[in-house]
Amino acid sequence: MKVNPKMGLENVKAVYSGPEGDLWELVMGEQIHIGGLTSSTDLAERAGIREGWKGVDLCCCNGAGMRFLVRFRKAAFMTGVDATEKVIQRGKEYTKAEGLEDKIRFIHAEATDTGLPEGEADFVWGEDAWCYVENKEKLIAEAARLVRSGGVVAFTDWVEGPAGLSDREAERFLNFMKFPGVQDIQGYKGLLEGNGCKVLHALDTGRFAPYVDLYLGMLGKQLTYDALKIIGFDQELFQGLAEEMTFLGELAREGKIAQGLFVAVKE
Repeated sequence: MKVNPKMGLENVKAVYSGPEGDLWELVMGEQIHIGGLTSSTDLAERAGIREGWKGVDLCCCNGAGMRFLVRFRKAAFMTGVDATEKVIQRGKEYTKAEGLEDKIRFIHAEATDTGLPEGEADFVWGEDAWCYVENKEKLIAEAARLVRSGGVVAFTDWVEGPAGLSDREAERFLNFMKFPGVQDIQGYKGLLEGNGCKVLHALDTGRFAPYVDLYLGMLGKQLTYDALKIIGFDQELFQGLAEEMTFLGELAREGKIAQGLFVAVKE
């Protein structure tokens, strides 16, 4: 696992309270994760999410994952946990606009210490967001605590790939993304198993590089003005962001970073 002591929760909250978070939503849509609906559907299918289940979305951001689960998987009720007030407020507005507020609630708390009751969730969910959590051990322990016996922990996340990151690459990657650290696939698998979960899937989705190419294409060919407006028409900053995203694509193609997918059953 690669760590970055310069980054913590306050840095993450600053991202999603400011223009950087708005920029990610512009490029990726409400589902601020690689693969959008395709990725969500894949994860739900592999996890066997059933109609009538109740779930907890850790690091839920604006709640797009929960709205997907309620609308397309017929989840009975979802509780979303996030530490950033701005995205929670935005999520409540989006959820009300879709008429789903009776099936979704948001809680302002840290994902490692939610305060929710033990063993009441049928599943715990996350999409490309646990990379923002500093203490991955406490995060997985909390996920396992929340889910009932026989329930499912299902998530995707940005991970270190099998080729590994050099220290210099890791520093650049983590600083740009404001990640306090990234786990690798085997690391997450070990944490899940160490918290009483049987791992069914722990794999690289293969989506990372092609989707970064998609985002760069959108920014360069269609959304340039919109993106510049978000960052105050700072063209130098825009160019710098494009260079860093290009760097992400290079790392992914070299097998140094990936979108990992994980499904585990609590025994």
